[in-house]
Amino acid sequence: MNPELDRLRRRPDLEAPGLVAVDAADRLILDESASVREALGSGEVCVIGDAYGALTLGAALAGAREIRVHQDALTGERALAANARDLSLADTYRSLPLAAELVSGARVVLMRLPRSLDQLDDIAAVLAAHAAPEVTVFAGGRLKHMSLAMNDVLSRRFARVDVTHARQKSRVLVARGPHDGADPSPRCDTHDGVTVCAYGGAFAATSIDIGTRLLLEHLPAPPSAAAAIDMACGTGVVAAVWATRHPGSRVIASDQSAIAVASARATAVANGVDDRVEVVRDDLLGARPDGSADLIALNPPFHSGAAVTDRIAPRMFTDAARVLRPGGELWTVWNSSLGYRSALERTVGPTRQVARNAKFTLTASTRR
Repeated sequence: MNPELDRLRRRPDLEAPGLVAVDAADRLILDESASVREALGSGEVCVIGDAYGALTLGAALAGAREIRVHQDALTGERALAANARDLSLADTYRSLPLAAELVSGARVVLMRLPRSLDQLDDIAAVLAAHAAPEVTVFAGGRLKHMSLAMNDVLSRRFARVDVTHARQKSRVLVARGPHDGADPSPRCDTHDGVTVCAYGGAFAATSIDIGTRLLLEHLPAPPSAAAAIDMACGTGVVAAVWATRHPGSRVIASDQSAIAVASARATAVANGVDDRVEVVRDDLLGARPDGSADLIALNPPFHSGAAVTDRIAPRMFTDAARVLRPGGELWTVWNSSLGYRSALERTVGPTRQVARNAKFTLTASTRR
């Protein structure tokens, strides 16, 4: 394995002890695919789900060029770009959405297995529809995040699925013979008059999670046009409800996940509010000007990739405080055990409890 990969970093994502940019599954995928990649020309390698660039840059260091890459997380795209610059490999790849252009004619696909089976099926369907007939897919992950059901999902789209020996608590599934391909479409369900649409891998899928339900029960009216933001919007339920309840309002739904953004757009369309909900892909609220919002709603995640961490929410609070006007409010729903109130008081301003149930607390913090 090329020692240059040890130089990779996670930034702009969280960096902390125990949070790595390259792991054993990345290295195993590269090793298992090495002999097949040797025979390929430019443009024949595709990478899907690369966390911070290990698969893309590992392939590039071995000679691959014109690599096509899809990463769901915007922070992953930016980490790959930074790592590629550090290794003078910025011209070896390009980032693309999960669609035909990404995989058309690809003969080798390097992939980190997603935890969502629906997401895996969406990816496999695109590969089966558009990759080369002789494509070989090397899909790997950590054993603790893998299941036999993943083999079944791949077997629905590929004629043959082999399993490698485990190494360092990682394993690779090798799929060949694509068939029954299709371009993915969102799944949709209706709850209390609100239609929720989700592509595979979206948080809570087509349901409304308990925390979001608590927020929706007490959701305040946007105080002015184009001033309300659904931050970390997921499937865009909050934005759609805001726009539905308050026809004169305009809402921004923001998330760093490509799956979330596609799902939120589909949700807005399904509820007939796509003309008043602007969905954007953004890291935190980086594209929003200081002091530009009166109201932000937030149900903060607590995962960075597969790692559980309490460091994500405070970063979100800080950026929300920057974007809020003085006197604006951040409405945050959070698992009560996380005890975010002191961080909200410190970062945003005076914080009051709006509601609480058996598991979640909803607070409103006023920007100083």
